[in-house]
Amino acid sequence: MAINDLPVLSALRAKMQWHQERQRVLAENIANSDTPNFRPRDLVEPKFDRTGARAAGGPVGTLPMMRTSGVSMTGSNSAPSFPLDRNGGGYETRPAGNAVNLEDQMLKVSANQMDYAAVTSLYSRSLNLLKTAIGKR
Repeated sequence: MAINDLPVLSALRAKMQWHQERQRVLAENIANSDTPNFRPRDLVEPKFDRTGARAAGGPVGTLPMMRTSGVSMTGSNSAPSFPLDRNGGGYETRPAGNAVNLEDQMLKVSANQMDYAAVTSLYSRSLNLLKTAIGKR
């Protein structure tokens, strides 16, 4: 068994991928804060069971490539790796129909960055602990 196949490490990798994808979604929300009829989006946080496997199903795939304009290269037509949160919440909507609250989005970005830093620190410490255990330190 490879070290990368350990359930704890794969769960931490999945969590890091989720934080990266969430950062992209939150950045889109902020970038579209003046777009008429734009609704903010967020991702559903992945759940893990006691063994470190995803509770909702199988392993996390690769992140999809997004097409930003008509002249861009086409990406794969795969589904997003993480489901979008459809609850939306109670946002105030401006007269133009935009429902992005910049303060709320910035708080989410800040919390996401701190959580990502914590997960990456835990991942690197877990790898160092495994290296010490096998005598490679």
